[in-house]
Amino acid sequence: MNRRHFIQSSGLATGALILPQWSRAAAELATKEPLAVAKKKLLADAALNAATKAGASYADVRIGRYLNQSISTREQKVQGVGSTESYGAGVRVIANGAWGFMSVDQLTPETVARAAREAVAIAKANARLQTEPVRLAPQKGVGEVAWRTPIKKNGFQVPLADKVERLLATNAAAQKAGATFVNSQLSLVNEQKYFASTDGSSIDQDIHRIYPNFMVTVTDAKTGRFQTRRSLSAPSGLGYEYLDADPAGKIPGVTTRYKQSYDMIEDATLAAEQAKAKHTAKSVVAGQYDLVLDPSHLWLTIHESVGHPLELDRVLGYEANYAGTSFATLDKWESKKFQYGSSLVNFMADKTQVGSLGGVGYDDEGVPTKAWPLVKDGILVDYQKTRDQAHIVGQTASDGCSYSQHWSDVQFQRMPNVSLQPGKTPLTPAEMIKGIEKGIYIIGDGSFSIDQQRYNFQFGGQLFYEIKNGEVVGQLRDVAYQSNTQEFWNSCTAICDQRDYALGGAFNDGKGQPSQSSAVSHGSATARFNKVNVINTARKI
Repeated sequence: MNRRHFIQSSGLATGALILPQWSRAAAELATKEPLAVAKKKLLADAALNAATKAGASYADVRIGRYLNQSISTREQKVQGVGSTESYGAGVRVIANGAWGFMSVDQLTPETVARAAREAVAIAKANARLQTEPVRLAPQKGVGEVAWRTPIKKNGFQVPLADKVERLLATNAAAQKAGATFVNSQLSLVNEQKYFASTDGSSIDQDIHRIYPNFMVTVTDAKTGRFQTRRSLSAPSGLGYEYLDADPAGKIPGVTTRYKQSYDMIEDATLAAEQAKAKHTAKSVVAGQYDLVLDPSHLWLTIHESVGHPLELDRVLGYEANYAGTSFATLDKWESKKFQYGSSLVNFMADKTQVGSLGGVGYDDEGVPTKAWPLVKDGILVDYQKTRDQAHIVGQTASDGCSYSQHWSDVQFQRMPNVSLQPGKTPLTPAEMIKGIEKGIYIIGDGSFSIDQQRYNFQFGGQLFYEIKNGEVVGQLRDVAYQSNTQEFWNSCTAICDQRDYALGGAFNDGKGQPSQSSAVSHGSATARFNKVNVINTARKI
């Protein structure tokens, strides 16, 4: 289906034409009213009362409606549209000192009460195999409260044809600028989540996320080789206004900085030009370079080398069978002098950041979210924790890091937003580059590899620019850098100030068995790292 046919079949060309079935279904999802809070409270009370009567010392219930929409295109054709809705409840309890969980997709007082009783039976069975009882950090109930992602435009209420038109216009712009192939996607998520617990909390939340992205490919007819550049967009905890607003600023001649908005068409045009230039770029000479890392690249390095290793469950070995452990062991934290990075390096965990993927008012244990330091002046000072983990490190409160991807899955510890704090001294990327004799400026995230302890790693990128004697002199290709986490962050010698700060993020971060997916943002300003080992990744043909 090409653009004109799509517009016609969607009823934009004439009101007499019938909407495609999938377009009509998407519209129905957008306009369907969520379950009333009073009805959700009635269901929650039934579950909590049943759990308590069955012997639970603690219980919580999550009632969720989850909306997802995805649109994919290639050149001037629509490849796929998907809109889904899921509704149900999950009940978690502690009985005889052990956890139990049960979920149900039929929402009546009787069915949720039955699920609660089954969760208690499971907990009592688990208790026979458990050597130590679950210990929850105290949590005062917050009463009846609500929280909403501060969106200006609900993407699910934007006509599907408008969203497809934007993607096809993006593809057309890339092709006009020289792209041989281009595909683009748009993903939308709306989590309507209600939480209630025997602690006295009744929390209603409405959470939105959006992820626009594309891939541009430029082929060389003479050599048969191709070069690509992906979008530099960051998935965001905003509404559809993320695509409507103007860009927040640009780095002239190199890339575009996006903060609370993203111009997809502009980025696609630039991507085609840059992918074409890659064909004539020099292949990097392996060696040591000073690296200047853009936030669009650095977010992934933060995610893998800081976010994951400071998850307390990973530190404790709970994830060893699936995702590995962590080099940042408890003895390093207990020493109060483990040098995670240079004195410039400060990492904050933050579940309150506006526009972030992990920004919510309350976690999935009903804990109010907050911000707290993980690394301060280069020293490891804390981890990420849930209610049943706090006592392990001698603390009395959760960090609000509990999350479940779905009403049918049990909640557990997930990464908050983890961000490198900007420098305190005024500094721009251009000023940073002026002080470098031999370096590489890296933009955008690429392929990566990191070991099971989150220590030794290798990262690529999207765009690489050679720096000579304080100037950007042209593109490079075939670049990847290798280091280990402690060595790398201790090589950080400069960080740009708040004006350059931007968010990146992961829309689908996997963890756990059975595996669950979460979304998390990582912010930074452009940062400099001295004498990092760079390798040439070119494949010899």
